Amino acid sequence: MDDDQRPRVLIVDDETFYIDVLVGALNERYNISVAKNGVQALQRVASGKVPDLILLDILMPEISGLEVCRKLKENPSTADIPVIFLTIKSEVDDEVRGFELGAVDYITKPISPPIVRSRVKNHIALAQSKCVLSDQNRVLEERVMRRTDEILKTQDVAIVCLASLAETRDNETGNHIKRTQHYVKLLAEHLKDHPDYCDYLTDETINRLYRSAPLHDIGKVGIPDHILLKPGKLDADEWDEMKRHTTHGYEALVRAEQDIGTTTFLYIAKEITLTHHERWDGSGYPEGLKGKAIPISGRLMALADVYDALINKRVYKDAFSHEIAAEMILRERGAHFDPLVVDAFAALQSEFDEIATRFAD
Repeated sequence: MDDDQRPRVLIVDDETFYIDVLVGALNERYNISVAKNGVQALQRVASGKVPDLILLDILMPEISGLEVCRKLKENPSTADIPVIFLTIKSEVDDEVRGFELGAVDYITKPISPPIVRSRVKNHIALAQSKCVLSDQNRVLEERVMRRTDEILKTQDVAIVCLASLAETRDNETGNHIKRTQHYVKLLAEHLKDHPDYCDYLTDETINRLYRSAPLHDIGKVGIPDHILLKPGKLDADEWDEMKRHTTHGYEALVRAEQDIGTTTFLYIAKEITLTHHERWDGSGYPEGLKGKAIPISGRLMALADVYDALINKRVYKDAFSHEIAAEMILRERGAHFDPLVVDAFAALQSEFDEIATRFAD
């Protein structure tokens, strides 16, 4: 084996006799470097090639072997170097302390060359195996991350396609799905530290809310054109049919869940689709849920959806200004909307207006 390819062993001992014994035992198979005290050992490690293993005497002047080991293990760049302590049989307490500091083994003095060779060989092989395994794990993690990212992007494409399909049935909504998903995320980020919301609004849940929000109106694909696009007020029967878009969307997601299995994402998407027209006072639809019986996802989506409907033109109404829409939202605190969600909106009005402008039709 080429000298540069041989494993590197650093011998640290203040006694020349033991250094000579160790060098003689290991020189044929390893690249050997020597330090005669702890300070010199740390300098060798810091300035040269990092050794593959260190043979470290415990009792040395200036800095003990235990202190050298502690410093090595505290440094991320040297923490994984196997350290074998050199000790005499009476140093039992030092052995225990050394293992606590991260040493992998002990060799007792007087030194037996065959034992030294065997221990060094085994621990270098073990360290190399750990390194290979670590590299493999890192490669696998990177592959999993790339694959997960691909799956999420594919899922997002499917979501946008479904939501866009619903938009084609109601061509005045434009960027409605983009705006509302940003409103929902904005509200969720603001509320995530509130005691009533912090258990639910984790970073992972907020991401799922953001990604599933575009699906809230997919049930509109099941509403007839003469109702969905009617320029005037709906009669009672037409309004009953329009309200069914919540259950149409929910049932479509339930069927998907039955085919592919349940996921947290689908669970949140079902909640949003079904409950975004529920009202805090219980007068909403389709189930007339009241107060905290309404899922948080539905409460957030309710305000986002109404605000966007107010500030944009529809076949049945002109657009309101942000100021008028905000005033209307604030008046519905505790009636249409969760009071805490309205408070969040009040604190975020300028951000809502900015999102509306950024994604204007």
